[in-house]
Amino acid sequence: MADTGDPPALIDTTKPHPARMYDYYLGGKDYYPVDRETAEKALAAFPAGRTLARENRAFMNRAAKLLAERGIRQFLDIGTGIPTEPNLHTVVQKVVPDARVVYVDNDPIVLAHAEALLTGTSQGSTDYIQADARDPETILGKARRTLDFDQPIALSLVALLHFIPDEHRPFELVRQLFGPMAPGSHLMLSHVTGDFDPETWERVIGIYRGNGVEAQVRSRDEFTAFFDSLDLVDPGVELGTHWHPVADPGGGDPVPLYVGVARKG
Repeated sequence: MADTGDPPALIDTTKPHPARMYDYYLGGKDYYPVDRETAEKALAAFPAGRTLARENRAFMNRAAKLLAERGIRQFLDIGTGIPTEPNLHTVVQKVVPDARVVYVDNDPIVLAHAEALLTGTSQGSTDYIQADARDPETILGKARRTLDFDQPIALSLVALLHFIPDEHRPFELVRQLFGPMAPGSHLMLSHVTGDFDPETWERVIGIYRGNGVEAQVRSRDEFTAFFDSLDLVDPGVELGTHWHPVADPGGGDPVPLYVGVARKG
């Protein structure tokens, strides 16, 4: 069941959207010329952008699988993006067939493809909510029809918080979203950083902002602060390529993506 709660929104093809740009980076086809043009400008400044997108996706899949293996049976994924196989429910329902997954995004094109997010196992359930990540009251209210907030939930805010600059109070937003969840719930985060090449990332963020997309990189310390009062899952805050890797990440330039998973005690 996909529920917008509002009349269908029109797809704005004059302004880039992070979900469609991400689809372009991943080699998808659900983007418009303005998304491709802005993404190409970003790739000119940071040519490893496609690698970063793939590593981010790989982290989400590894983290979701790990939590499912550790007994988490409910997932709330905010900032879902355009469906890309394997989707989160595909990963977790292979481990836990009766897992419940709720997806949230604010781009109408994601809603147009939401049917692909609702094809879970017969034992499990999936739902889609069209809402802005900065509206926790709406998200939590609608998520309750699928998820049991008396039981642990994994909250996934993967590749989302770098699109919520400080003026929108992202740390408070995370507390509002995660606060009502039961002990044993987990928080999954990833975030790009300028720690390794500040000048390049100043240019990249300038490209996003110059095209109407809010964005902000954060340092390792700033990213770690999102997990305050929570228990970090081993190996703690790491680069995405080093968080439970399936292969030796080797040397080379670091992929500037911090990731982490933490548990509420």
